Amino acid sequence: MPVVFRYRGFRFFFYSNEGVPPEPIHIHVGKDGLEAKFPM
Repeated sequence: MPVVFRYRGFRFFFYSNEGVPPEPIHIHVGKDGLEAKFPM
């Protein structure tokens, strides 16, 4: 999972091959073992 950006402990990243069928474009944000995903 490539990390695109880091800010104040938050990691912004994506998975290169996620879901079958492929999911719409989105980004994951993680911090302290928690994760959320946001549509682009």
